[in-house]
Formats: sequence, structure tokens, C-alpha cells
Amino acid sequence: MKIAEIISFLEAWAPPSLQESYDNAGLITGSPDWNCTGIICSLDATEAVIREAKAKGCNLVVAHHPIIFGGLKKINGKNYVEQTIICAIKQDIAIYAIHTNLDNVLSGVNGRIADQLGLLNQSILAEKDQTLKKLFTFVPVDHAEKVRTALFKAGGGQIGNYSECSFNTEGTGTFRAGEGANPFVGQLNERHIEPEIRLEIVFPSHLQGGMIRALRSAHPYEEVAFDVVALANPHPAIGSGLIGELPEPLSGPEFLRKVKSVFGTPVIRHTPFTGQAIKRIAVCGGAGSFLISNALAKGVDAYLTADMKYHEFFDANDRLLVADPGHYESEQFTIGLLEEVLAKKFPTFAVLKTEVETNPVRYFS
Repeated sequence: MKIAEIISFLEAWAPPSLQESYDNAGLITGSPDWNCTGIICSLDATEAVIREAKAKGCNLVVAHHPIIFGGLKKINGKNYVEQTIICAIKQDIAIYAIHTNLDNVLSGVNGRIADQLGLLNQSILAEKDQTLKKLFTFVPVDHAEKVRTALFKAGGGQIGNYSECSFNTEGTGTFRAGEGANPFVGQLNERHIEPEIRLEIVFPSHLQGGMIRALRSAHPYEEVAFDVVALANPHPAIGSGLIGELPEPLSGPEFLRKVKSVFGTPVIRHTPFTGQAIKRIAVCGGAGSFLISNALAKGVDAYLTADMKYHEFFDANDRLLVADPGHYESEQFTIGLLEEVLAKKFPTFAVLKTEVETNPVRYFS
């Protein structure tokens, strides 16, 4: 099993195009051409995790956080980032980061947090722009079903809980094949009139390459006429944060006790209790203060995120409970998510959860 095959699977689940502009998701060290001997899943790729991978016979670390965010001008071991990179290169360990692209899919980081809290009716809190496109093409009537099916298989036509969605309009196409052409129908140098179907299919933007390849492969024409148009419509399963509902409402203190139990944290920083029951919850793993306005607009009762600064707590405006259990604590379930997804897809070799505690924060009481 090549590391490239594992990367291909991960990037189909959480496409790199969905990462934020500041991020550095992807293969950070190692070669995609290496044979994979095993995978260690972790939240952070530290030197200790690299040495753990080596000791357990694994040559791939799949981490949520990238070990490198900015450019490195020198690598001489002066900090933990450089020490980790040196260790990974010397030990022939590949590091792959799956960060904000995994935050931005419904089944990713925030979906796992919501599952741990038992939230129902899950949906994206802030849908991401420019994530949908529409393909228009023109197909001879007798070949429309073949092309339509190929585009569905390539990932087109999914709208919410509905699949194989398309719109089809009958019309008439005209063309004149010139010298050197090899027309599927019609004669050289004569205008041809052909009954055609105008086929329209919506698809996620990151699938555009595969959609066009599928179209060209299934279409009978030598020259395929098509248009791809970006849509303002957001994709309902792509974006930041997540909203869900508790099975039964809880008081503010009851909700925080539940969070402490689920996240295993001794401390939760929070805004004053509002006095209202907690039923509708928004969550965002890691630093999510930028979504407070979205949580307020969606009318949630509580917002769970991390890395809140002092003045950012005021942004709740006494209208919702904001709870901060800690960055590592909020994203800790990502390790198990990665292990489960990879082990299910690749059952023939070791996929392990790290046993290294990478949380740099300690609590004194």
C-alpha cells in the first residue's frame, strides 16, 4: 500500500481545497511513493509522536495540526518544530496533516464533537462560499442516460439528502464538421441538426476535474460542448462549526457538567449563565471565536469552542452561553475519528492512536 493511496482517500473525504488560506494541510514530510508500514493518528505531530511511530513500525503520522504553518529558512533544531522535522526526516517518517479541511466537512472534527455530546439534527453553522458549481452540457438524446449516469458516479447531482439530481431540456443542436474532424453524426462540410438534451447537474467545486473527465469519457462527441458556472448557493455539508440539539433541554450548570464529563476537563471558562434552558448547541473545535456572530444569528442557546480571549467573551451579549473547555480538549476526539475511518478503509495493516499526550496545557488546582 503506497502512502499516495492513503492520501487519496483522505483528500476525497476532506479535500485540500477546503482548507483556510492560512493553513498548511497535506503531506509535510516523506514521499507519497513510499510503501506504508503503518499509521499513527494524532492531534499533533511532535518529536515524541515521531519516535513512537518508529518504535511501533509505522512510517506515516496522520495529524490534525500541521507541524509547519509558515516557511522555515533554517532547520537546525532550535525549536520543537525544527526538532520534529529533523527527527521525521532522519527516521523516514512521513507526516500528513488534515486540518481546517477536516474542520470544514460535516463528518469531520465538529461532527465528532457533536456525536460525543449526543446532538441531534446536525447541520453546518457557517456554510462556506464558492463550494458549488453547475455543469451544463449537450448530449444526443440516445446517449443522455450514459452521460448522466457517469456524472452521478463522479459525484454530481447530490442536493442535501437527495442524489442523482439533474435537469434535462430537449432541444436542437447544430454544427458543421470541418476538414480533419471525425464527427459522431453528420457529414463533413455540411451543417447537421441533432436532437439533443441540455443536461444540468450541480456538483461540489473540488470535484470539477473528475466531473469533466467523466463527461469526456462518456460523451460520444469528438468535441464536447459544456459550461461550468460557479454558484452563489452554499454547500449544506461544507463550512465552519456545527449546530445540533440536545435530546432534552438542560440548565446552564447541567450543560457545563455534561461538557466537563464528556471532555474530561477540570476547568471550563464560560460567560455568565443566561437563565434560559440549553437545547440548541453550536460547536467549533479549536479557536472558534470568529463564529460567535453566526451562533447568535442562528439563535443557539450555547456555543462550545476554545481559545477565547477576554474581550471576546463580551461578544455573547448575554444572549447565549459561551463555554471554552480548552483547545486540545475540544479536538481530542479527532484522534479516534482518524483511527476509525482509516482502519475501516485499510484493514490490512496497523492503524493506531497515539499514546503520547501532546496537550501542552496543564491545570493547577
